[in-house]
Amino acid sequence: MLEVKNLNVSYGRIQVIKDFTFSVGNEAVGFFGPNGAGKTTLINSIIGLVRPTSGEINFEGQSLLDRETYQIVRMGISVVPQDGELFPIMTVIENLRIGSSYIKEAREKTSERLEFVFKIFPILKERAFQLAGTMSGGQQRMLAVGRALMAMPRLLILDEPSVGLQPSLVTELFEKLAVIKTEGVSILLSEQNVKQGLKVIDRGYVVENGTVVIESTADDLKNNEHVKRSYLGL
Repeated sequence: MLEVKNLNVSYGRIQVIKDFTFSVGNEAVGFFGPNGAGKTTLINSIIGLVRPTSGEINFEGQSLLDRETYQIVRMGISVVPQDGELFPIMTVIENLRIGSSYIKEAREKTSERLEFVFKIFPILKERAFQLAGTMSGGQQRMLAVGRALMAMPRLLILDEPSVGLQPSLVTELFEKLAVIKTEGVSILLSEQNVKQGLKVIDRGYVVENGTVVIESTADDLKNNEHVKRSYLGL
């Protein structure tokens, strides 16, 4: 589905991503690593916010390198940024409807998509007419994910979804991501919370200083000594 080959990204003279290669099929894939490892830069490169200096980014056989962000979204990729970027003085349902409003196929199925989102996140149906800015942090994060799902993505990308959430809400959110995966949506997850992330993904990449240092299945990563020592505190 998504193939990235030999990607290099620089900010001026500083190279942030170095010869990075990875892929996502019909599965959930994770990037794990500390702040500054290059995870957000990778996501921004995929969705056209940052232009690589070299390499390839292909989605379902089509290059993304010469496309604008809105075109990439229309191709079937939705992103949940780290800060959510909701419209706080709009209601929950208004925020959700925006997620489908700029994509013809999704707009024609808005009611169906709303039911899909409400099935995964019942709290959003309960709070449909509440202003988004008055919701808790965890509820806002779920709304951001729900809005991304309204666009009928085939690939859902999430950038550090656990940041700023209390542990119980992090657990609930990742349980919801596991449900989304069973609904036929591929997931690319960028996360510092390796313990929770490994519960959702099928495969993962440990990223340090803009390069892949480990690539393996979720089960193997759980038992990897470097991962246990550096990220799981074991």
